[in-house]
Amino acid sequence: MNQVTVTGMVLSATPVGEYDKRVVILTKERGKAAVFARGARRPNSPLAGMVNPFSFGEFTVYEGRTSYTMVSASISNYFAELREDIEGAYYGFYFLDIANYYAKEGNDETELLKLLYQTFRALLKPSIPNRLIRYIFELKTISINGEAPQVFQCVVCGKNDQPAVFSVRRRGLVCERCGQGISDGVRLYPSTLHTLQYIVSTPVEKLYTFTVSETVLRELGIVVGNYMDACVDKKFKSLEILEQLVGLP
Repeated sequence: MNQVTVTGMVLSATPVGEYDKRVVILTKERGKAAVFARGARRPNSPLAGMVNPFSFGEFTVYEGRTSYTMVSASISNYFAELREDIEGAYYGFYFLDIANYYAKEGNDETELLKLLYQTFRALLKPSIPNRLIRYIFELKTISINGEAPQVFQCVVCGKNDQPAVFSVRRRGLVCERCGQGISDGVRLYPSTLHTLQYIVSTPVEKLYTFTVSETVLRELGIVVGNYMDACVDKKFKSLEILEQLVGLP
């Protein structure tokens, strides 16, 4: 078997048998990888504590035909602070679930891994509301997956010189000239539209550098939430728990 070292973050960990774990890791080199950590549930195992969700670092594995077997791990960030903050932890679990949903085996997931890491760092910053972090992460993940809404010009005629509404069904802006019969069009505040444009077009490293008013945050949540519903055909248990926990609509 070929031994390789990959950089990534643990998305999930499931008990297998009496002492083992099956770990899903989002890696830079191999995309989403299923890895068996033999003996990781033994108290004296060198892998104990290193293969839990949120753990980011380097993982040395044997590459098998359909899965990997972990040899060792070197964790550079456990994001331990999130484990002590129940709200932050469930935001984190939700983000892991979204990454797990979108990531593919053998795919180049460098941007998604970078986004996940920067998002977890943002969760540790009290200056940025967790709700804003959520909406940024959701929309940017969709954008990385190639499903970004058109927020710079009309999806029909391509012009950007007249008022427009946002339509989830049409996947972006529709101008007044082309908007006849658009039943789900929402006219956005200029600041909300600018925020959407910034999230879609800005590199991951510069995403979490701003805040918005409560009005914009509320409208952003409606737009991104509806767009997520149109793009994602799965209900996440982590999101249900999060919404019950923090009282989000």
